[in-house]
Amino acid sequence: MDIIEKKNILKKFPLLSTIEDKDLEALASMVFVQEFHEGDIIIKENDIDTTMYLLIEGVVDVIKTTIYNEEFVCATLRDDMHIIFGEMALIDKDKRSATVIAKTNCKTFSLSSDDFNTFCEEYPKGAVKLLKLMNKNIIRNLRSENENLKLIYQALIEEIEYN
Repeated sequence: MDIIEKKNILKKFPLLSTIEDKDLEALASMVFVQEFHEGDIIIKENDIDTTMYLLIEGVVDVIKTTIYNEEFVCATLRDDMHIIFGEMALIDKDKRSATVIAKTNCKTFSLSSDDFNTFCEEYPKGAVKLLKLMNKNIIRNLRSENENLKLIYQALIEEIEYN
């Protein structure tokens, strides 16, 4: 797949849609295509990795593990959603917060933190836009989790009061 083809695919991702063409072409030159078969683990919870993935074909499940070591699917992501996952690994090289498994055969663009750092240094205008959009996603997810925590807390209080 050539750079122009990659750039045109990247333009479909809301996270990247405001980045100028020359910066997006540079980013396209840094991503590489990875293919996964149904059932393959793309990201493993608690592993340390430094790669972000952009889902360009297929469906994946995002799986969390409870404190009792039980797994549950917390999200199913499809290619038509133009989803990016694992983006926090570009910023902090910490443990993965969830497992991502290919539900179907999948194709992703992958971006390493080294290439991301190069992009930030060489294309600061595009990097600022990308970082702002990544932060918006993280903030949206944090707000959603805060609402979930409020619901759980309220359910716990009600459970304690009724027993």
